[in-house]
Amino acid sequence: MSDDVEPPAHLAHLKGMDLVRRTLEEARGAARSQGKDVGRGRSTQPRKKVAGTSRRRWSGPGPDSRDPQLLGSLTRDLARNRGWSDRVAEGSVFGRWSVVVGEQIAAHATPTSLQDGVLTVSAESTAWATQLRMVQAQLLAKIAAAVGDGVVNSMKIVGPVGPSWRKGRYHIAGRGPRDTYG
Repeated sequence: MSDDVEPPAHLAHLKGMDLVRRTLEEARGAARSQGKDVGRGRSTQPRKKVAGTSRRRWSGPGPDSRDPQLLGSLTRDLARNRGWSDRVAEGSVFGRWSVVVGEQIAAHATPTSLQDGVLTVSAESTAWATQLRMVQAQLLAKIAAAVGDGVVNSMKIVGPVGPSWRKGRYHIAGRGPRDTYG
C-alpha cells in the first residue's frame, strides 16, 4: 500500500485519530441519509442460513439459544406455544394438592373434578366437609397463589355418600330395605 493518498480538502487540516473519527462520522451520516440503521454495532437478528453451507458456528461467551436450558422452562414454553397452559394449570391443582392445601387437609380430602372453574372436593366425613366449607376462602387463596388466578373460581365440597341399594338397570320406587337404614 502506498501512503500518497490524501484526505478530501475539507478534512486536510485534521491528522491521526481526529481524521479517522471525522471520516467515520461522515460515513455514518451518509448511511443514515440512505435510511440505514447505523451506530448500534452488530445486528441482533439471527443471520439467515445459506443453503449448502454447513459451517459450525461456536457459541460465544453470552447466552445463546443452543445453551442448555432448564427442563421446567422448556416444558412451560412448550405448553404456552401449544395452548396447553390452562390444562397444565388444572392438572397441577390435582398433582400439587398436598403441597397447596397442606398435609393434614390432603389426608382427609381429595379433589375429584375441575370443570368450568369449579373444583369438587370429596371429604372423608361430614365433619371434615363442614370444616372445609368454613376455610373455603383461604383454600381458594392458596390455590390461586400456587397455580394462578382464574384456574379455580369456586369449590364444591361434598361429604361421604351413603350406600346405594340400586343395583342393575331397573329400579322400583321406594325407600329400600328399612330393617337397617331408615
